[in-house]
Amino acid sequence: MIEHQINTSSLSKVVLHEHLDGNLRPQTLLELCKASGVDLPADTPDALQHWIHTQANSGSLERYVAAFGLTVAAMSTPEACKRVAFEAVEDCAADGAQLIELRMAPLLLESHGLGGDEAVAAILAGLARGSAATGIPCGLIVCGMRSDAPLDVMRSAELAVRFVGKGVIGYDLAGAERGFPATMHAKAVALAREAGLGITLHAGEADVGERVMEAIELGATRIGHGVQITQGLGASERMARARDAGVHFEVCPTSNVHTGAWKDLATHPLMAMEKAGLNWSVQADNRLISVLTQGSEFRVAHEVCGLSLAQIMRGQICAARASFLSSEARLSAEKRLIAWCAEQLVALT
Repeated sequence: MIEHQINTSSLSKVVLHEHLDGNLRPQTLLELCKASGVDLPADTPDALQHWIHTQANSGSLERYVAAFGLTVAAMSTPEACKRVAFEAVEDCAADGAQLIELRMAPLLLESHGLGGDEAVAAILAGLARGSAATGIPCGLIVCGMRSDAPLDVMRSAELAVRFVGKGVIGYDLAGAERGFPATMHAKAVALAREAGLGITLHAGEADVGERVMEAIELGATRIGHGVQITQGLGASERMARARDAGVHFEVCPTSNVHTGAWKDLATHPLMAMEKAGLNWSVQADNRLISVLTQGSEFRVAHEVCGLSLAQIMRGQICAARASFLSSEARLSAEKRLIAWCAEQLVALT
């Protein structure tokens, strides 16, 4: 049953799953591309965003990922990386974020002449500036692209490890999933995990639910998307195992439809995941690419998927507890979320 209209701009939130290269402001993308001499398919911010959204909203994860070619090219200098990271923190904070984790595959920038270490250092500088300006704790998750050769994915893990304790807080495998199981990169994941990084792996998004179980076996404590765990023979058993393992699902409903991971929002399995007792939160994935905010995803979860505001906010508290940031940052965010719910008379129990 749908409750009162949610004022999404006023809700406290926890950002766990947003790709930095999918979060550029349209104006910033336009300016950075022009400065770098990158050919553009449009010459105004609105037209550029529309073009990107059209490419991404195709029902194909591969086409969705391809839309990042333009944004990565725009981030080809340290100054650009700093600006994009800073503005992303500003935008998340304006949307009510109490804790912010952003992610990116820095080695994508190598083909544009920017080395991985230099890119990570610049992104971390932008995040630090944003954190100082907003008062919101921030961290970076380094991604490896699972369709790359294992040696290249290992380089991404080694890059992440070099910045442990300097702002990099986690490691992820992203990109095209079907045909590229996480088990291909078990050594890279193990390296990151053994160095003390949090592990969150895209799994069960464009491939079968068993990929979620493989990610858990590799040491993931969080799962990017994971919606396919609700489907197919043995789904109930898989969900029970994931529930018992306590893994947190970072669920991005609109992105799931755009990539073809799910048919439509009306049948999205968020409610099924809630009923199965899974640990989940609503996340945004890519603000620019999918033309949304985390707040607008809350509205989708409530008005289309049928989750109550209390259920959505309990998910945000779970997200705070699942964060890879410091225990102090996690506890502070959790307290602010609980306080907001008390002020708004949202019963969490």
